[in-house]
Amino acid sequence: MRILIAEDDFTCRAVLTAVLEKHAHEVVATRDGAEAWAALQGPDAPRLVILDWMMPGMDGIEICSRVRGVDTDQPPYILLLTTLNEKLHVAQGLDSGANDYLVKPFDHIELRARVAAGVRMLAMQDRLVAQADELHAALAQVKTLRGMVPICCHCKRIRDDQNYWSRVEEYLTAHTEAVFSHGLCPECEGKPQPRNQL
Repeated sequence: MRILIAEDDFTCRAVLTAVLEKHAHEVVATRDGAEAWAALQGPDAPRLVILDWMMPGMDGIEICSRVRGVDTDQPPYILLLTTLNEKLHVAQGLDSGANDYLVKPFDHIELRARVAAGVRMLAMQDRLVAQADELHAALAQVKTLRGMVPICCHCKRIRDDQNYWSRVEEYLTAHTEAVFSHGLCPECEGKPQPRNQL
């Protein structure tokens, strides 16, 4: 997983990078909010983001709000790093758009577990997006008959919008994706068939 880190403290950034790379993640390390925001604008932007709450210029809360303001079906998973562990601060971070938070100084095991949870969430999100795309593609292929269909009670011909009467199979072929093959049911097999119905 490509992971973006935005951390202005050199030591913390180096430790985060080392821990994540140890677990086979690719790290894109940035020093402040402006660099992080620029990295998130690219077409191959990392999907998992670790933001320090307090940075010079654009802080983690502002980046969260900006990210959540972008309309996308694959938003990044955001983990907010903070020294502020009071409930009010945690709620503020989550309300701004963070998915999770981690209090500094962080425990390496907890960091790994929270990142793994983010990776699982992103994988689930990708599966849902793929399934939605498949569903949209399938629905685009479906033609549906709606409303009242006028049909003759004797010959079973159907009247279209131009007041033209056509056979059922002609009408359904024109208005659906159905393909017809003709045959005889067991009841009709032994009966003589008029030529115009064959």
